[in-house]
Amino acid sequence: QVQLVESGGGLVQAGGSLRLSCAESGSIFTINVMGWYRQAPGKQRELVATITSAGTTNYADSVKGRFTISRDNAKNTVYLQMNSLKPEDTAVYYCNAEYYRHYYGPYWGQGTQVTVSS
Repeated sequence: QVQLVESGGGLVQAGGSLRLSCAESGSIFTINVMGWYRQAPGKQRELVATITSAGTTNYADSVKGRFTISRDNAKNTVYLQMNSLKPEDTAVYYCNAEYYRHYYGPYWGQGTQVTVSS
């Protein structure tokens, strides 16, 4: 029943901004950590950012200072504000949700394409 649906991806010029959203639904358990990951063709999936239910954030060095992760616990929604985008940010971005009950999940979204032109 659990679903995570990403939105907000698209094409943007270098230096521009995008805001990604991911809404989780269908879970009866409380989400602990939500995160964003990305994967470019032929490359490994990598961590972008995570945020706990209390608001503690962690970022990959490659996006630190440019991206901001946030969440709305009441809506089970996580956001990724991406500023000063670079061509190397081009990838499919996935969100995930991990739960306090660790045997439940984690669950992943379907991904949303972000393309940054030079």
